[in-house]
Amino acid sequence: MLPDPWLLLGLFILTAYTIETITGFGSIVIALSLGALVLPIPQLLPVLVPLNMVMTGFLVVQHRRDLDVRLLLGLILPLMLTGTVAGYLLVPWLGSHSLQVVLGGLLVWFAGRQLWMIQRGLSHTPHPPLITRGLVFSAGITHGMFASGGPLLVYAMAGIAPSKTRFRATLLAVWFILNTSLSALYLWDGTLLASLDRTVLYLPLLALGIVIGNWVHHWLNEDYFKVVVFALLGVTGMVLVFGRA
Repeated sequence: MLPDPWLLLGLFILTAYTIETITGFGSIVIALSLGALVLPIPQLLPVLVPLNMVMTGFLVVQHRRDLDVRLLLGLILPLMLTGTVAGYLLVPWLGSHSLQVVLGGLLVWFAGRQLWMIQRGLSHTPHPPLITRGLVFSAGITHGMFASGGPLLVYAMAGIAPSKTRFRATLLAVWFILNTSLSALYLWDGTLLASLDRTVLYLPLLALGIVIGNWVHHWLNEDYFKVVVFALLGVTGMVLVFGRA
């Protein structure tokens, strides 16, 4: 007999936030991609998005002094907010299976690209301004569909992002604002309230993931661990694309 998929989701959430604490990226992407193996994506988003909103809200307050307001308001937020609304409206039209395939394809591309760059020791180069804007808008669409705009946004910002500290603080603000907006949309369509009991039950897993991640971080080789995480995302993406075809 298979375990309850919602219990498995709890395990995936704990895993995702532990990895986020160790590496600094990927909590919602990892939780969503693993969760999509056992549950439909539209059922996962009203649970995972508010959880991430809580996490990023705390971190935004903590790192508010490092925020790059010009980058946030002048480039990222206008395009990503518009794209997020468009992505949200696409979800019912695409259906659960198509969402799964698109998410899987995005994961395979992102993980494969990261592993290829790590292997070859390559650095990121800037895109032409028009391409950058198109990629930021596309990142908004993927965020509206999967709450996972990070891979495309990081790619869009290649070579033009500020210092690591300022970029991290700015990304945290982006995710907090976008996930707050998505949570408001889920409240409007009724899915947030329907999932609220589960969301509250999962909240302690965020704190536990942070505790475990901080403990593991001191003795783990982060570079090797990132390779393992990208490989996991790539394999998960292929399962999502081909596993239920």
